[in-house]
Amino acid sequence: MAAADTHEVDLVVVGAGLAGLAAAREAVAAGSSVVVVEARDRVGGRVLNEDIGGGNVVEVGGQWIGPTQDRLAALARELGVDTFPTWGQGENLIEYAGGLRRYTGAIPRINPLVLVEVERAQRRLNRLAKRVPLEAPWETRGATRLDGQTAATWMRRNLPSKPGRMLMELGIEAVWAAQPEDISLLHVLFYIHSAGSLELLFDTEGGAQQDRFVGGSQLVPLRMASELGADRVFLGAPVRAIRWGGQGGVTVEADGVSVQARRAVVAVAPTLAGRIAYDPPLPGFRDQLTQRMPLGTVAKCMAIYDEPFWRLEGLSGQGMSDTGPIRLTFDNSPPDGVPGVMLGFLEGRRARELGRVPAEQRREAVIDCFTRLYGPRAAKPDAYVERLWAEEEWTRGCYGCHMPPGAWTSYGPALREPIGPIHWAGAEYATRWNGYMDGAVRSGEAAAREAVARL
Repeated sequence: MAAADTHEVDLVVVGAGLAGLAAAREAVAAGSSVVVVEARDRVGGRVLNEDIGGGNVVEVGGQWIGPTQDRLAALARELGVDTFPTWGQGENLIEYAGGLRRYTGAIPRINPLVLVEVERAQRRLNRLAKRVPLEAPWETRGATRLDGQTAATWMRRNLPSKPGRMLMELGIEAVWAAQPEDISLLHVLFYIHSAGSLELLFDTEGGAQQDRFVGGSQLVPLRMASELGADRVFLGAPVRAIRWGGQGGVTVEADGVSVQARRAVVAVAPTLAGRIAYDPPLPGFRDQLTQRMPLGTVAKCMAIYDEPFWRLEGLSGQGMSDTGPIRLTFDNSPPDGVPGVMLGFLEGRRARELGRVPAEQRREAVIDCFTRLYGPRAAKPDAYVERLWAEEEWTRGCYGCHMPPGAWTSYGPALREPIGPIHWAGAEYATRWNGYMDGAVRSGEAAAREAVARL
């Protein structure tokens, strides 16, 4: 093994996603010396552009920004990255019970009684969510009862109709890339409060899917890294061990790089942070927490056409299906509409199942679904792009981690608490917009401020 390139700094950051880069920028602005160490050969973490030719890109990772995501919006403006609206003109589609219907608005008009049922359930969840303290969800009144049941349990009790449960399940899959039976109800409530409301999580216009970034969302971390400079950001350097204690400092050992620092910010998903070797080992309370924070399962799939032909037919490209395997679709075309890009998600159970089949079989299942929804022109795309995040070595899932029943009330206090000189950052640690790019930026900045204050 080649001798490691050794550096001595005030702060070492593990991970060059949005949280890690935000932490580094915050520390540099405070006058601290910083090194960022990243396992991948690129920056951005779960944010990634893919070139589709003609000067256009699609995002195969996180891509949207919406109202109240103020830190991400301010950062993008500072870096000169513009936004544009997600295409939403025209009618939406729903495939339900073997039929195909057009509708306008956020909720399909399957049945007036179902609409009332779903609206009532959303209001109940929003009311319950407001009771959850964002800094300490485990201190919620009735936390043990809320954390002892899954979202699926609550749905069975509060959504009597099958269409109502289908719509709520579809929304949960879209937000967490997991099934309702996987997730603690307390975690769902925390997440809703963290965003502001269930509508902000679910909606396109006026919600978390409202806008996109011109040039792709990865432009934000790319420009962050460029500002920091190549002498501060080391790529292709997986961290194998973190040594701490003794004199109070920390040493991060990565492939080809060794960094000695006064403090560290580990800015990777908790599950992955738990796979690093620590010397001395982390307390069992912290390690057991990381064993209980699984990442969601998602495949982001896009078919590329010469034009967005669905627009000519008066369709927005936003659709949902109770049949699947694609349950949600979006028009993901560039700002000028050329080429046409149809985006579909495999999430939760469907991503787990189709993630194990040959790529051609998975592609066929996705295109068949697009064809059922949007007609024969969808059957023959010019190109096809997909990304299975569970297969990524340094990611192992998306969109973020979730808490199963019992995790918040048993291990919640271990989530954000520093261990010696080691601080934690990432979308999963945020109190506002937890699990989103905005939350990642907020968390990175907060962790850096805390670390710098203790230098």
